[in-house]
Amino acid sequence: MPPKKGGDGVKPPPIIGRFGTSLKIGIVGLPNVGKSTFFNVLTNSQASAENFPFCTIDPNESRVPVPDERFDFLCQYHKPASKIPAFLNVVDIAGLVKGAHNGQGLGNAFLSHISACDGIFHLTRAFEDDDITHVEGSVDPIRDIEIIHEELQLKDEEMIGPIIDKLEKVAVRGGDKKLKPEYDIMCKVKSWVIDQKKPVRFYHDWNDKEIEVLNKHLFLTSKPMVYLVNLSEKDYIRKKNKCNFIFLSRNSSVLMNFFHIMTKINREG
Repeated sequence: MPPKKGGDGVKPPPIIGRFGTSLKIGIVGLPNVGKSTFFNVLTNSQASAENFPFCTIDPNESRVPVPDERFDFLCQYHKPASKIPAFLNVVDIAGLVKGAHNGQGLGNAFLSHISACDGIFHLTRAFEDDDITHVEGSVDPIRDIEIIHEELQLKDEEMIGPIIDKLEKVAVRGGDKKLKPEYDIMCKVKSWVIDQKKPVRFYHDWNDKEIEVLNKHLFLTSKPMVYLVNLSEKDYIRKKNKCNFIFLSRNSSVLMNFFHIMTKINREG
């Protein structure tokens, strides 16, 4: 029997996004929720973290090695001339505000920084501190999460319209059969994102061709998201917060990606 070709074997399942050993994740949230402090803790950096909105304008970025026992074992076994582990590029993105998709608070620039990332750390504030201002005037993590969700959603809706218009002109009116499948896929995306108001990542039955089109356009709501709840020291120790995020029962897929953190004490330590 002839040997198998290099490309033979089981293909990995299609994913929205990309495979790689140097992926990029952006820290996203409203101003003054602890993004830069979390960035400093995670990357051992010294980025400015001040008590005023838009302390960060240009994104801070740092590379963090990803621990992997398999990598260490393989290096011991194969003894390569050089060792290059997997890295995660962490980006501290300036705070988004309501109306960011329309350019409020330099929103278009900040949203473009998110577009360049492979995933999102969505950081929300759940601690009370009169010395730290809040752009919305009060601490309400549920409201703040929904503000960010809405801005990402509206930016995707804004992107989808021109894409479909261009494809319709060429594929439907122009008769380009090669682009007709992409047009049909984008109409399906429009139905999900614009008509049903759902993030791209919440639809779990995209096929290979559809994922190929989604990866071409880098929609903000297609990116995997991990929610980080920044608690006070007291709430973190109790593992409890008065909000309790009961609202998340409406969407179990969101609930599974929630983690509590406490950036203030971590930074001081």
